[in-house]
Amino acid sequence: MHSFMDAKLMAKLLRQGLAERNVSLSHSDCLELVARQFGLANWNILSARIDLAEADMRPLAMPEGWLDASVNRDGYFRMGLDPDRPGCAMIQSTPVAYHARDAQFGSMAQIISAEPYREAAVRVACELSCRDLDGGVTMWMRIDDAQGRKLRFENLLDRPGIAARGSEDWKGFAITLDVPATAESIYFGFLLTGRGTGWARNFTVGAAEATEALKRRRPYRFDRPTNLGFGQ
Repeated sequence: MHSFMDAKLMAKLLRQGLAERNVSLSHSDCLELVARQFGLANWNILSARIDLAEADMRPLAMPEGWLDASVNRDGYFRMGLDPDRPGCAMIQSTPVAYHARDAQFGSMAQIISAEPYREAAVRVACELSCRDLDGGVTMWMRIDDAQGRKLRFENLLDRPGIAARGSEDWKGFAITLDVPATAESIYFGFLLTGRGTGWARNFTVGAAEATEALKRRRPYRFDRPTNLGFGQ
């Protein structure tokens, strides 16, 4: 999908398509039409917006041990170390995201061995904050077996009222999951949905009692009908 950052390419393709239909327009005329497609009065305004956006598209340095775990984000986010906040990582929507119609998410993650936590539980905690965010920023954790099959998963976006939204100062988040004997890898990190900026700092990972693990991690499929009267 093209964004306003691709305006010159879009104008070129438009001109070629019209020429194939014996319609002649100059490249500058096509640029004007593309600008209107993005709701702007003329090409000069769009060109100025592109120049300003380029600074917000520059990639950030990824902290050692972390990776971009986003899926099909199409340049909507940049992430890594915040050069203005030592000890903080950030995920930030780019100008491209403001012209997107579909929901996207950006995620930073780390992968560790599950071996030290098998048949017990692991607790991951961090602090998160956000600014001008119309979606949410929160943390997540997943546990896989050696074949890459998901054994446990928790995404705090699934829990109403938990994610940081809008503009919020630092607050703590934590997830505790039981770790099956067949677990091989633990994935954890933070993610951002929508448009705006989210920050993370002070991640901690440690062993925990299995009784502390989130109760919702019980299996969704049971051998027989269970709790039909909602008594538990």
